[in-house]
Amino acid sequence: MLEGEKKYYSSSVQTIVGTDEAGRGCLAGPVVAAAVILPINFINNDINDSKKLTNKKRRELAEIIKEDALAYSIKRVEAPVIDEINILEASRLAMKEAIESLDIPFDLVLSDAVHVDTIAPCIPLVKGDAICMCIAAASILAKVTRDDIMIGLDEKYPAYDFKSNKGYGTKKHLEALSTFGPIEGVHRYSYSPVALYLGALEKS
Repeated sequence: MLEGEKKYYSSSVQTIVGTDEAGRGCLAGPVVAAAVILPINFINNDINDSKKLTNKKRRELAEIIKEDALAYSIKRVEAPVIDEINILEASRLAMKEAIESLDIPFDLVLSDAVHVDTIAPCIPLVKGDAICMCIAAASILAKVTRDDIMIGLDEKYPAYDFKSNKGYGTKKHLEALSTFGPIEGVHRYSYSPVALYLGALEKS
């Protein structure tokens, strides 16, 4: 994993930010982004693209990353803003806010495929979360944080089964949308599967 970012270190680049998001394809909930600065020689062979890890392993690694990172930040953009500016721009906004909330200076940003206009040069890398440890670390923090948000929403709206589907369009989620309609401020009205049910009343 380190090979992906090693080539970017130089005499003028000593501090690199990795950034990634979670939740772009979901029908409900925010998009969450994290930005992480790891020590230059940091190694943890378990860190990988969050989608390739179990929930238990992600949570174990999230604690390690928070403890060992030089700095990290996590930000979210809620569904109404996603509807207003679209999911790509909302992802960029969340990443930009996470990056610019870091409390130490940095020289370069590496992102997972999305260019972010921020205070340092940004290099978007296709499948960056599979080739760069700092991006993978950000993907883990973003995913764990977002999962916890959706578990919290499940306690408030149990009919939608958010604790299991995390906002994705599963059969049970779509059935709840059909029965109760979308939840204002939670569902992304601009997404076509949600828009189909805008006429239904949310009752739970």
